[in-house]
Amino acid sequence: MILIDDLLENNKRWAEEMHEKDPSFFLRLTNQEAVKYLWIGCSDSRVPANELLGLLPGSVFVHRNIANLVIHTDLNCMSVIEYAVKILKVEHIILTGHYDCGGIKAAIETQSFGLIDGWLRTIKDLYIQHIDKFPCGMTKKQRLDKLTELNVIEQTKNICHATCVQEAWKNGQALTVNSLIYSVENGQLKQLTTDFNNSDSVNDLYHIT
Repeated sequence: MILIDDLLENNKRWAEEMHEKDPSFFLRLTNQEAVKYLWIGCSDSRVPANELLGLLPGSVFVHRNIANLVIHTDLNCMSVIEYAVKILKVEHIILTGHYDCGGIKAAIETQSFGLIDGWLRTIKDLYIQHIDKFPCGMTKKQRLDKLTELNVIEQTKNICHATCVQEAWKNGQALTVNSLIYSVENGQLKQLTTDFNNSDSVNDLYHIT
C-alpha cells in the first residue's frame, strides 16, 4: 500500500527533478498564472488534463466533476468558467469526456447509487431525449459510447449558453469552445464537433442583448 509518506517522497523527488531541469520553473509559477486553456473534464483518475495535452503545470486551468457535466445551477462549475473567461482571459475552453466513463454507466442503470443519483439525472434525461439514436440492435458498449459522445456535445452547448461566454463573444474577446473525447484504450483525444467561437451557432433563445 502506498502511504502518504511515499507520496510526499514522490513529490520531493519530482520537485527536485523539475528544478534541476529548469531552475526558474517554480519562480515563474509563483509570479503569474497566464493560461490559455480551461479544461472541463471528468474526475476519473485516468484522464489527467496536463499529461494528455503534453503541457506542464501552469498551462491549463482545470475543473473536473463526475461525467464532465456543465449544469447552470452548479455554482462551482459556473464560477470556474466565469473566472477563466473574465479574469484569466483564456482563449480555449475544452470540454472533454472519455469512453468507459463510470458516470455514464451508472446513469443508464436503474440501481440507486445514493447522493450521485440527482447529479446523474441530467444524463438520464439526455438518454431519454435521444432514445431514437439507440436502436435495439446496439451492444451495451455501443450504447455507452454513443451516450458518452452525446453528453460531451450537450455539455459543450451548455458552455456556449453561459452568460459570461456570450458576453465575451459579444465584446469581441477571442474565445473558442472545443469538444473532445478521450479513449482510455489508446490514450488519444479526438474532436467531436467543430469549434464554437461566436454566437452564430447558438440558438437565438440563448443570445444576450
